[in-house]
Amino acid sequence: MRRSAVLVLGSVLAVAAATAIAPASAAPMAAATGTSTTAAASGSQQYVVLYTSAGASASARAAIKAAGGTIVSENTEVGFAVVRSGASSFSTAVSTSAAVRGAARDRVIGYAPKDARAKALTKDDVERLTKDRAAREATGQGGRGQADAAPAAAPAAEPLANRQWDMRQIGATPDGSYAVQPGKATVKVGVIDTGVDGTHPDIAPNFDAAESHNFVTDLPVIDGPCEYPSCIDPVDHDDDGHGTHVASTIGSPINGLGIAGVAPNVTLLNLRAGQDSGYFFLAPTIQAITYAGDIGVDVVNMSFYTDPWLFNCVNNPADSPAEQTEQRVIRETTQRALDYARAHGVLPIAAMGNELTDLGHPTFDDTSPDYPAGAAHERTIDNRCISVPSESRGVVSVSSTGPSTRMSYFSNYGTEQTDVSAPGGDAYDSTDETLDPRNLVLAAYPKYDAEANGDLNPDGTPNNDFVVQDCQGGTCGYYQYLQGTSMASPHAVGVAALIVSQYGKRDARHGGLTLNPATTERILLKTAVDHACPQPRTFTWTRIRPDGSVATASAKCEGPASKNGFYGNGLVNAYAAVTGGH
Repeated sequence: MRRSAVLVLGSVLAVAAATAIAPASAAPMAAATGTSTTAAASGSQQYVVLYTSAGASASARAAIKAAGGTIVSENTEVGFAVVRSGASSFSTAVSTSAAVRGAARDRVIGYAPKDARAKALTKDDVERLTKDRAAREATGQGGRGQADAAPAAAPAAEPLANRQWDMRQIGATPDGSYAVQPGKATVKVGVIDTGVDGTHPDIAPNFDAAESHNFVTDLPVIDGPCEYPSCIDPVDHDDDGHGTHVASTIGSPINGLGIAGVAPNVTLLNLRAGQDSGYFFLAPTIQAITYAGDIGVDVVNMSFYTDPWLFNCVNNPADSPAEQTEQRVIRETTQRALDYARAHGVLPIAAMGNELTDLGHPTFDDTSPDYPAGAAHERTIDNRCISVPSESRGVVSVSSTGPSTRMSYFSNYGTEQTDVSAPGGDAYDSTDETLDPRNLVLAAYPKYDAEANGDLNPDGTPNNDFVVQDCQGGTCGYYQYLQGTSMASPHAVGVAALIVSQYGKRDARHGGLTLNPATTERILLKTAVDHACPQPRTFTWTRIRPDGSVATASAKCEGPASKNGFYGNGLVNAYAAVTGGH
């Protein structure tokens, strides 16, 4: 999940194919977030202040005022406030109160990298790949990858189903889970991301704009010019494209166009917490999580990790006292929000990240804090430091597999951390280990983003192998290939949504269906297909880049087939989940 050539978490957690990947009582914080940069420019800063305990706190409010802060908004159920202050000593001063756990600057804390193709592959590389593929097809050689090899017994319900190796890998096919349980519209899935293009023809039928919410305001200093006068995008908009890809993987409908998602009949909600630029601020992120609990969301996808700290430690001697406090507040505030959401029926599922790191034995971090630029310093770290939210309690963490089911060359892993694995793509997972875009995951792509990114010819057709167009009956949809643990997580989310659809009970409070998150998680893990470690257990990935250079990387898989560091409890399976869950 890092800013790198690895389309990390979709470069939210997606990896580029070249190198390596509020409670009802709390008012929405979009406007407050939008003022943070303006305030900073005029000499003030915005903070998230964590109370010592949940609930209203007169003492905490008094401490905030005494330290020179003004409360912008407050969430008493979780126990935090968004505060603005021009006092340089605010964070230190307010933290001396017994009613306050600490304060963290409300700045970019989560990163959802953009499609890193631009960083991983040059324009010449893409053009050469396209020409090479055209030549192979002209000579009848076809492609090298496995993505287009649809089993003869599996009818292609959707026009691009033959490109969806990921769905076949988990049994989400017309003769698999679709035939038993394609999901129910009364099951709500929240996409906490950079937005969702709710107008995309392969998302719109399942998109709920009424309960979607945008918790952020575009900030020109990091996001570029605002597309709307208010700088607040509509709830059906996504200028990054990452959230749209995630939502499509979860729930694109079976409608005779493009692709189908894992759970093609469930309802999709945009709970936007990420900036156009791919950053996540603390206040919008935790409010999106708690809001999911308030409106009866059943599962949320979190394909991002919390910036500015790749690993959040609480007492690392390499960090200043203020930095230690900030990391503690990020960990604890996020944990409270997650606990609140689970207590209100939400199962949180997260991508593990794309650094090919054993999260059980991290050793070094020289990228944190990664915002503002130049703030990073070298740190020795250990397992007491965690990545948020994937290592937070109560979160199902997902590693990534390629078409052959090997763990993707970029995926993080860990015997304690990996709960399940799911298809996230691996561009080099082919017999000759050269890059093949079709070994990535194909899902919806906003047309306006495709145009802005230069992926279309003047006539609207794609100009490279990473983008696909499908037109049926006068309606055209665009799709892009991405890889990363960002792409793996939504597959697990889709399976969880199918579990709620199959075994859920009536939700007396919100209507629709609900299922105890612990039950959904148990079935998800129980029905995952065991996958043994490779032999030998230290596996080496070899990648031949488009320029001919060779890259290698190794990782050791520990644990038995039933639970190991690469695959966790196994590879999620949609068909098994809806036929053998009880």
